[in-house]
Amino acid sequence: MKITETAVPGVLVIEPRVFADDRGFFLEAFHAERYAAAGIPSTWVQDNLSHSKCGTVRGLHFQEPNGQGKLVQVTRGEVYDVAVDIRRGSPTFGRWVGVTLTGHAPKQMFIPAGFAHGFCVLSETADFWYKCTTLYSPTSERAIRWNDPALGIEWPVKQPLLSKKDAEAPLLADAPVLPTY
Repeated sequence: MKITETAVPGVLVIEPRVFADDRGFFLEAFHAERYAAAGIPSTWVQDNLSHSKCGTVRGLHFQEPNGQGKLVQVTRGEVYDVAVDIRRGSPTFGRWVGVTLTGHAPKQMFIPAGFAHGFCVLSETADFWYKCTTLYSPTSERAIRWNDPALGIEWPVKQPLLSKKDAEAPLLADAPVLPTY
């Protein structure tokens, strides 16, 4: 397993060891001891799977209170995955990192609690799987506008497919509730 720090401390890219042959491949999607040694939580309480079509942007989502750390991976297709530091007082507040994740070259990204998260589907469809450190809480659910000009995220789509919630999300500067550093 190879772990790479990104430009935003705490956000990690994980490349699991892949065992491939003529039949296909095998990989460990999670190993508590190895991930804990890299500083990634080993207690997960919820797994989610989302299936989306090309051009869909989901995010930028977070929970406050009840922040969620996430371990994300694409099992089929390709997405551009983004994490944004939205912790008030953080030295990297408002900075983001984007990584392309694909099902044919398995890679994961760990996004700590206190970060907003979103992704854009690049392939015809994509299956996006992720583990969470806390349960989904409808009363804690929050969002930041996907195309907030103050963030300057370089999304690979101009006219995405959005949910009403994501299209109407506030700008970071107008967010009524944010986590603290």
